[in-house]
Amino acid sequence: MVAGEASGDLLAGLLLDGMLAQWPRLHTFGIGGPQMALRGFDAWWSHEKLAVHGFSWELMRRYREIIGIRSSLKTRLLQSKPQVFIGVDAPDFNLDLEAELKNAGIKTVHFVCPSVWAWRPKRLEKIKRSVDHVLCIFPFEPALLARHGIHATYVGHPLASHIPMQPDRAMARAALGFSADDCVVALLPGSRRSEVQHLALRFFMAAALVLRAKPAIKFVIPVAPLLRIEIEKAAQACGMLEHVLLVDGQSHTVLAACDVTLIASGTATLEAALFKRPMVIAYHMSWLSWQIMRRKRLQPWVGLPNILCGEFVVPEYLQDAATPQALASAVLGWLQAEPATTKRLRALNQKFTAMHTELRRDTAQLAAHAIQQVLQS
Repeated sequence: MVAGEASGDLLAGLLLDGMLAQWPRLHTFGIGGPQMALRGFDAWWSHEKLAVHGFSWELMRRYREIIGIRSSLKTRLLQSKPQVFIGVDAPDFNLDLEAELKNAGIKTVHFVCPSVWAWRPKRLEKIKRSVDHVLCIFPFEPALLARHGIHATYVGHPLASHIPMQPDRAMARAALGFSADDCVVALLPGSRRSEVQHLALRFFMAAALVLRAKPAIKFVIPVAPLLRIEIEKAAQACGMLEHVLLVDGQSHTVLAACDVTLIASGTATLEAALFKRPMVIAYHMSWLSWQIMRRKRLQPWVGLPNILCGEFVVPEYLQDAATPQALASAVLGWLQAEPATTKRLRALNQKFTAMHTELRRDTAQLAAHAIQQVLQS
């Protein structure tokens, strides 16, 4: 198995639960993180090695290292001949590796369909060439893949079963030291170092403006231990370090506790939607990365909640539009004590509840069954 980044590690960990129930003597190895390690995964490299943001300098700087890891991994896998290789997301890394393993007779499964419906549709031929089966987390994906001769199964989104339909806000607030009456804003500037470098300062500057408008407001940010120093520096630079609660991890507790979240585009936005939380989505990257991304977009939305709803149910601020002033104004918009805002929040909760219901499946069991069918084919 290969999982890239914290989100891939979480998805792979949930997938491993179903596989271990199916095969108690399962032996898994490759590239992964702490959630996979809890299930007995043997990580030859850490998932953090694959966490790259954008298309420009960071990718070029680390290209040789990443290609070297993939080459070494391919050699070891061809020697060990596993019964199946499962690539969890990270399509830029996994698809080429899967193609070579498939050509060598190793069954290949890709968990999480690459977003060919959002951008880079040319990947469909590559997926067909590389993968025996795709495990899809969104219901509309298998039909799209089938039109291109790609076998796929909808398994639901594992987070939809992991996150309760009605989160316990009171318990989450108590765990973080907030009271029931506190107005809490969660700041989630991303799980990658490069995302934090692009977004943390903007988020804290926006938070300072929100604090000026609502002095009693509380801020909380879940922090990955390796990124804590950078987060603290950004908060200090904005004079916000004393006004923000930094907690190690616990992103789900933070989302359950908050009234609204200012959040980086990515899997975390879907988590926020499953927690039924209003949000303001933001993203920023290097100029070159943005130019490439903008030209390949197929939809007007980048946030998963908006993509799944097919409309702007929550605001998005991308690149130059992601100014502290715009972000602060959008956050305050969710906190207005007015009938129109109440109606907006109620409608959002209904949409997110319907989304949660659609995505909730026994993902682990369905995925394990699909993998078993691949092995028997």
